[in-house]
Amino acid sequence: MTDDMKHSRLVFYVNGKQIAEQNADPEEMLLTYLRKKGGLTGTKYACGSGGCGACTVMVSRYDPLSARVLHCSVNACLLPIVSLHGAAVVTVEGIGSTKAKLHPVQERIARAHGSQCGFCTPGMVMSMYTLLRNKPQPSLEDIHEALAGNLCRCTGYRPIVDGFKTFCSISSELFHMDGVLPLDPSQDLIFPPELMLMAQKQDGGRLCFQGDRVKWISPGDLADLLELRAAHPDAPLAVGNTNVGPNMMFKGDVHPLIISPRRVLDLYTVCWEKNGVTFGSSCSLSKVKEELQGAVRRLHPGESRVFQALLITLRCLAGKQIRNMATIGGNILSADPKYDLSCILAAAGCTLQVVSKGTPLTLSMSATMLAHYSTHWWEFVSVFRQAQRREFAFSIINAGMKVVFREGTDMVQSLNVFYGGMGPPLLRVRRMSWNEGLLEEACSLLADEVALPPTAHGGKVEFRRTLSLSFFFKFYMQVLQELRQERLRHLYRSSYCALIIHHLSKTQMVSEIQSCEDPVGRPRVHMASFQQATGEAKYYDDLPAISGELFVFMVTSTRAHAKITSVDASEALRTPGVVTFLSAQDVPGQNRRLWFNNTEELFAEEEVCCVGQIIGAVVAESRELAKRAAERVLVTYEDLTPVFFTIEEAIQHQSFFNPKRKLERGNVAEAFGKVDHILEGEMYMGGQEHFYMETQGLIAVPRGEDGEMDLYVATQHAALTQEVVGHTLGVDSNKITCHVKRLGGGFGGKVMKIASLSAIAATAAYKTGWPVRCVLDRGDDMLITGGRHPFLGKYKVGFMKDGTILAADITYYSNGGCTLDESSFIMEKALLHMDNGYKIPNLRGRGFVCKTYLPSYTAFRGFGGPQGLTIIESVLHEVAAECGLPAEEVRAINMYSEEESCTHHKQLFCPRDMVRCWDECLEKSAYPSRRLAIQQFNRSNRWRKRGICAVPLKFGIGFSKGFNNQGAALVNIYKDGSVLVTHGGTEMGQGINTKAVQIASRILRVPMSRIHIKETCTGNVPNAAPSAASFGTDAVGMAVKDACEKLMERLELVMKANPKWTWSQWVITAAELYCTSRDGVTLAGRGETSRDVFMRGSHTSVDWEKSEGMAYYYFTFGACCSEVEIDCLTGDHKNIRTDIVMDVGKSLNPAIDVGQIEGGFVQGLGLYTIEELQFSPEGVLRTRGPDQYKIPALCDIPSKLNVHLLADAHNPNAIYSSKASGIGEPPVFFGCTVFFAIKEAIAAARRESGLSSRFTLSSPATVDKIRMACVDQFTEKIRSPEPGSFTPWAINV
Repeated sequence: MTDDMKHSRLVFYVNGKQIAEQNADPEEMLLTYLRKKGGLTGTKYACGSGGCGACTVMVSRYDPLSARVLHCSVNACLLPIVSLHGAAVVTVEGIGSTKAKLHPVQERIARAHGSQCGFCTPGMVMSMYTLLRNKPQPSLEDIHEALAGNLCRCTGYRPIVDGFKTFCSISSELFHMDGVLPLDPSQDLIFPPELMLMAQKQDGGRLCFQGDRVKWISPGDLADLLELRAAHPDAPLAVGNTNVGPNMMFKGDVHPLIISPRRVLDLYTVCWEKNGVTFGSSCSLSKVKEELQGAVRRLHPGESRVFQALLITLRCLAGKQIRNMATIGGNILSADPKYDLSCILAAAGCTLQVVSKGTPLTLSMSATMLAHYSTHWWEFVSVFRQAQRREFAFSIINAGMKVVFREGTDMVQSLNVFYGGMGPPLLRVRRMSWNEGLLEEACSLLADEVALPPTAHGGKVEFRRTLSLSFFFKFYMQVLQELRQERLRHLYRSSYCALIIHHLSKTQMVSEIQSCEDPVGRPRVHMASFQQATGEAKYYDDLPAISGELFVFMVTSTRAHAKITSVDASEALRTPGVVTFLSAQDVPGQNRRLWFNNTEELFAEEEVCCVGQIIGAVVAESRELAKRAAERVLVTYEDLTPVFFTIEEAIQHQSFFNPKRKLERGNVAEAFGKVDHILEGEMYMGGQEHFYMETQGLIAVPRGEDGEMDLYVATQHAALTQEVVGHTLGVDSNKITCHVKRLGGGFGGKVMKIASLSAIAATAAYKTGWPVRCVLDRGDDMLITGGRHPFLGKYKVGFMKDGTILAADITYYSNGGCTLDESSFIMEKALLHMDNGYKIPNLRGRGFVCKTYLPSYTAFRGFGGPQGLTIIESVLHEVAAECGLPAEEVRAINMYSEEESCTHHKQLFCPRDMVRCWDECLEKSAYPSRRLAIQQFNRSNRWRKRGICAVPLKFGIGFSKGFNNQGAALVNIYKDGSVLVTHGGTEMGQGINTKAVQIASRILRVPMSRIHIKETCTGNVPNAAPSAASFGTDAVGMAVKDACEKLMERLELVMKANPKWTWSQWVITAAELYCTSRDGVTLAGRGETSRDVFMRGSHTSVDWEKSEGMAYYYFTFGACCSEVEIDCLTGDHKNIRTDIVMDVGKSLNPAIDVGQIEGGFVQGLGLYTIEELQFSPEGVLRTRGPDQYKIPALCDIPSKLNVHLLADAHNPNAIYSSKASGIGEPPVFFGCTVFFAIKEAIAAARRESGLSSRFTLSSPATVDKIRMACVDQFTEKIRSPEPGSFTPWAINV
């Protein structure tokens, strides 16, 4: 290899501008390059593994084989810049802007209210933009496929689809198409002619790029590739980099040499022959899918069975972006069973053509894998897969099956069955014969042959083994049907019918009451939605690099409970580019602080109490250097005992935080003696990861004078961050200024832990004297910051034969982790919501926060409310089952109904609107008729069952600690008539800024366009409460109203004296009077809310000794009904329909409120069905990214989602009779309707098997729990290992 090949010149285009790099680094990804070198921060970092779509861009290349330009959406976080030679990249900034002209995609997602926090919006825009470049008139199915690889944690997806489906000429119900920009493909960026010439004149020479650690060689032809491969047999091949890249980034793999065959055209050929098709190994999965779809359209169905089976797999395999990057060869050669394709290719008998420098080989995929195949009518091929999520998720287990009969007979000639996910290799079941006892014999053989040890990687062993039988049974029934040997009853045909999802949503809002001139009550778009859609909206990590900026990376504990014997950072400090190492000794102020009488450490000093606890931090010149150096810090430990992680273990050790809480109404013990029945049971709810799209972080900037420091930080509680940083640095809070522009999602997760991270970054800035940037990787964010508390509820309930509950005694246990955090407050909220909407005359609740050796759990949307509510709903559900009554009847008979009702903590309220919500929900959902239809469906289907559930809701709004129920705002009017509003709340997608501007616009009577909110700043509004507890908009809105009313009072004299003047004339005159007269008018107004202004009545508080107190300012009411369908053989489920009726008072902004309701519900849907945190028996979080942890995607939303805002509802306790912010948290609980509907469906399956309808089901109701609860002849064939005889893969904490 000659020296001139070491530094090839990299040429590509970004947004129409040529980029030429002489020293490109193979380890630099396109995402980092765009953000740090290109200043194009619209492309976001959210996961770094291609699992969320936030970094989606369009890459275009000229294809010499087809002589056309190909456009594809890709994940920039996985794409090395050196792979882009000859390509054109388009980012969200390149298609439109608010400064020039919006692209129709940007405009429509914004106008459809499809952008809340906005962090995912650029990725959504680019996925849709790429689709339109390829298909200007897409179908709804095309849109679904294009967006399947994009996650959103805020909206619930409906408004995003609403905006984009207008390109299918389907109108949206929540925004009008009047005046929208038409799609004009002629305005798109053209493919650079220079790149086309480069592709046409490709000389076949090598490209070579050398970085600090990795060399990347891209041969130009097949002969050169074979030479390189022979010379470097250990060097990996990378085309899409979807396998090699993540392994290098997350597993620490280092490859000195990577060979990329991307430019070898021979590997892109597709050759169709009479007996099948041959794909070049570099063909992308999208290319394979496109070719197979064409073949299926051309061929008779019986001739394309293999193609159809492959397409089923390809539709579910990853998102569109990954399929555009990943190749058929890479999928096979990765030898990873979770990639799905190998099973079906092997079963179909495909062949793999292998070329080397020696003799070419053709291998059978039955032993290894691919090239050509054909099918006949007497051949039957099927593919099966089951994953945590139907799409965009690796399979837990997959299978490919093929049977060939002797022509014209039902005698089996061959049978191939391959399983993936049943251990490292693919399994081929060889000892099978087809006869009358086929099914029983086959299942017995499979149960014996397809075995997994109980300690198998991934766990869920019994479920995976059961699935192997279920899949074969599905195949068996399908073949019988296709052979037409038997006229299968409909109830058995249900065993192989796929669950089909349709995405049609309808949302209904109350009538508009306000006039068009008054913005309050109008569905105004989010104030920053257009900037978010164009990538112009700035988040903390989008701020430009500051001169001398350094980066900090955390060093965390690898032990759950141990004494730190030494910390050796010497090797890390010897790394070039590393500046310093921080530990407790470097803290200039206090490393420890008291939090409600519990000590919390910034850096662990002598002992660690969880895996992930911060021990130190490395400061370096780049993020990558800091990360690598942190891995070289050597920490030695001495393990300590005890060490435990679960609630049950904490109860055994009596390990609880103080205080322990109790609420009691009536005489529970006495009431138990008067009831007909007593029932005891328990309900477990797992935790939940926030998975905000923007990971936690900040920039700390020392000002070099008097200890001043500015923090540009992603926090929901700027005042707490300011306080903690001041305490850590040993300076007064007035020296620390926190700036918060917006958050890319928060959900309670950016209240507490971000304060500690800010203190660490500030310490680094203090020690070095330079600005320091901290951006947590997704994995570290999930490891360090905690999430929603797991809960265990143990109950004893006494009730009458008609379902009336007279007494309930419930003990709540939460897993608080190793430090208190906000766990006590969360337990209090669970107890305060334990009655939900039910009047149980004798009710007792006790709450214990368990202290374990896990990272501390923290605030999460709902703040304990969903856990408290769900456990009482579980009680109602079990009482109904025990009485043999419909659950809705038991709920209705126990519901609060008196005009003046009293909660179990003796707070008066009127349940009228709650009952209205309940009645309307049952009516609008057609509940009675649908329940009858479900019963008929279940009688007709053996292996598919449906269930339905409706629940009411009473949710307290505000902080039970009254000192947090405050808001402040500063409103300035400038001489040109423009208005600047500053408040103490944090905008994180909930629309607090938009509603604040609407309120100011109404009072000041100026257009919203003249009002601006710059940022949240502790220098402007001090001591602000956190934006949490669904209270921020209420408090801030009243403060803004108060400030504006003060200003209008001051302007009143000028306005009355000159009634015909314009707003600007009044303002200028008032400003001149202020300067020249003692009677002048100041145009700055400060507003505050307190209990006296905000609400009539006493201060919120609870006397826990007396079990009484006014805990909340008001209650939000609602009701929800959901219907589901489960596949009893696999555990898969489909969310068919959800109807929600919500009381939001007189809505300030119906569009924002509906968005909050839908987003909260979908987040709750994840909590109760698919989001599962897994910990190892050593206390290590295993689910640390989107590959392992699944939040709801577009495929998970109900086929029909109807949201209705309760009409004629009023709330005298809040601004303009609204429940302005009381709708963000409550809908999370509505996800439990899906959980209980699933439980109803499982009960129907169990009854058909002759089993009890009463059974324990913990949340979330994941596929494995659903399947194993549907006990049948297949589950009974799988023997369970003895508990305690093995170490499980994961534990329930």
